[in-house]
Amino acid sequence: MKRRPLGSTGLDVSELGFGASPLGAVYGAFAEPDGIDAVHAALDLGICFFDVSPYYGATLAETVLGKALRGVERSGYVLATKVGRYGDDEFDFTAERVERSVHESLERLRTDHLDLVQCHDVEFGDLGQVVHETLPALRRLQDAGLVRAVGVTGYPLGALHHVADRGAVDTVMSYCQYTLQNRRLARRRPDFERAGAAVVNAAPLAMGALTGRGPAPWHPAPAAVLERCAAAAALCRARGADIARLAVQFAVSTGGFASTVVGTSSAREVRRLAEWTAQPLDEELLRAVEECLAPVLDRGWANGRPENQYSEEQP
Repeated sequence: MKRRPLGSTGLDVSELGFGASPLGAVYGAFAEPDGIDAVHAALDLGICFFDVSPYYGATLAETVLGKALRGVERSGYVLATKVGRYGDDEFDFTAERVERSVHESLERLRTDHLDLVQCHDVEFGDLGQVVHETLPALRRLQDAGLVRAVGVTGYPLGALHHVADRGAVDTVMSYCQYTLQNRRLARRRPDFERAGAAVVNAAPLAMGALTGRGPAPWHPAPAAVLERCAAAAALCRARGADIARLAVQFAVSTGGFASTVVGTSSAREVRRLAEWTAQPLDEELLRAVEECLAPVLDRGWANGRPENQYSEEQP
């Protein structure tokens, strides 16, 4: 598993990151021992970047991940969590809540420091507050040695750049914005890097849309996008291929990001993801899928507060 520098943080992360949201049963029930086995399998395969949040499973994901990492040499992994989002409609970016959240995460994750703490889904908050209150609170925790790096996450790239350009963050993470169907994150990567932020890509499977089973009913993408993704999956099946494999390989090998985070709670799935990452991209299949997805290329959806939307982010 290749490692890449996480910008100027001094941290090196695996090109494939372990998204721990499934450890919170976000995508359905799972057996806790299976989730712990998945974390151990990831470590054995050289995956060292783990991304979680207190929002996932109402703190369950952090608790399970903390159990899984117990006894593992602390220098052997890079641990990222988040602050600011605690429920579907529960956001609190105040300094007091952020500081308390970090201490709670430290306890659940059974560690004395967090490598990266990110403001979670900033488009649902007051961006001015994030810049002038939330990020300074995290920097104070960094000065105290509890946090090594500070970042932001979200969907609308304009909102993320607004914060990164004014708040001097170390990292930016966005999801579903660099996939077979949506390439916008790569185009904005230079903007983030000029602002001093390393870029992490998440959800290269487009929250299930780029898989054989398809997305959940709640998926926010426009119907036309989901229809084309289903057609692309069928095209891959007809050729004896798996669109999920192509999607992961494409995101990891072409985006130029510090890491690409994929959610999983299964050791078998972790091994499969690592195997896919090590294999070459099928260029002929990629061209066929790109042609299928061309009518909906870069189409997304609005997310967060209306005032945090930018014209380039609209469907």
